Amino acid sequence: MKILSQLINIVDQNPDSILMMRQQTEQQLPAHQHDKAQLLLVYGGIAYLQTDAKDFYIPSNHYIWIPKNYPHNLMFNTQDLSIINVYFPDKKTDSFYDELGIYPVSKLLAEMLSFSEKWQGDYFKGSWEFEFLLTLKGVLSKENLKKFSIQLPTTDDQKLNAIIGNFRNRLNEDLNLDTVAQQSGMSVRSLTRLFQTKLHITFVQYLKMLRIIKAMELIKDTGLNMTEIAYEIGYSNISAFSNNFHQLTNMRPTQFKEMSGG
Repeated sequence: MKILSQLINIVDQNPDSILMMRQQTEQQLPAHQHDKAQLLLVYGGIAYLQTDAKDFYIPSNHYIWIPKNYPHNLMFNTQDLSIINVYFPDKKTDSFYDELGIYPVSKLLAEMLSFSEKWQGDYFKGSWEFEFLLTLKGVLSKENLKKFSIQLPTTDDQKLNAIIGNFRNRLNEDLNLDTVAQQSGMSVRSLTRLFQTKLHITFVQYLKMLRIIKAMELIKDTGLNMTEIAYEIGYSNISAFSNNFHQLTNMRPTQFKEMSGG
């Protein structure tokens, strides 16, 4: 694909530079990788990053750190989403940068990004912009922020994907392992084993993440209140919804609404 090769060329053509790009260049490109590590920041919506093993959900006011040569592709379905990409040459400084991770944008990082809001293109060693961006990168590993933990594992297993596809649009129903197993023509034991062997996660954990992801989308894209959203995704207890949301996102639904501009 011509656009893909052009992007990789732009990112990697100056191996020692720090590249800053603000346009939504990587949207819906096929899986790709580059020789530089990538800091991808999301504002105003939810972005979806796909890898070979998992789908990652990046909410507004969060960033994802992508190590160099890590195959991925980015998707989102809202026009008001704002993306900032900063590509860094590979300089080993801390094990933090060896792992893909999603974190909230701190006040300090937000201020640094605001200061550099008009920057675009390559910045080279010796320039004060290069040193500033290098300092920005160094801040990431020093903040000790808790990872955002919604990472849906994926599989090529057609049977399991069909089962998931059948219930992911019925999240408002009283779904449980017994019911889904019966509807799928399987025993509870067989369905439990299928989730654990193919996705390395339990049915309950997978369902919980699906529901919270749906809640994030409803908070961002609808005017429903929190009680209505809880019922829409299958919770009859608003406290249980709020607690599970906090467990997976490190914030309450109301905090997420504020961060998303709702």
